[in-house]
Amino acid sequence: MRRATDDRPTPTDLPDPQSGVTVLHSDRPHGAALARLATDWLARDPGPAYWVDAGGAADTRRLYDAAPTRRALAGLRVARAFTAYQHAELVRRLPRRARPGTRLVVVANAALPYREGDAPTDEAGRLRAAGTALLDELATALDCPVLVSVAGDGDHAAAVVDAADRVVECETTPFGVRFDAPDHTPRGYRVAGGWQTTIPYWVDLFGAVADADAGVATPAATAAAATPAPLDATAGGDGGA
Repeated sequence: MRRATDDRPTPTDLPDPQSGVTVLHSDRPHGAALARLATDWLARDPGPAYWVDAGGAADTRRLYDAAPTRRALAGLRVARAFTAYQHAELVRRLPRRARPGTRLVVVANAALPYREGDAPTDEAGRLRAAGTALLDELATALDCPVLVSVAGDGDHAAAVVDAADRVVECETTPFGVRFDAPDHTPRGYRVAGGWQTTIPYWVDLFGAVADADAGVATPAATAAAATPAPLDATAGGDGGA
């Protein structure tokens, strides 16, 4: 997205990539949020990337729709698993495939295969635990982000979340998908036709003003008082908070 002026911050609703294991936790196993986050990270740092898929999250149309540029997907390789044993084997093979220089590793719906019932409960737990530990080691060895998605609050999902270095909560709101992480402040939400901006966006743009009565900075007053020029047509923003 182009900036309307040189000093205007770009609205963003996506957390920045970090080395280590980041778990994207949502209430349903759709792949739209994961596709947006993964392709955004790849657009920032294009290169070799590996995606272990379950539940159809790596939908080609969804990935291309989400990618800021087609170049972001040029180095992406996808392997699909349909059972717990297949998923565990694909994760186990990652260290041989994802070599130094890898920009991103994605494991979609990491809990799903292990609760589908094709493996006995104890065996499924062992396979999932081994895979989770391997992903942590892989993130350290490659010094790159490992992005894992899980949905719901079952035992397998909870175990994956507990083992993560960082958890990004994904929630569907009236303004679009919200990504909530401890180190992230959303500046906007993507909506049909553009952006729904937030108060922190306008504070970044204009700064806070002092409340005459309380004598403190009030970002809400800043956003309400400001009457900025609308974002350009490319940005598609509506200027609202």
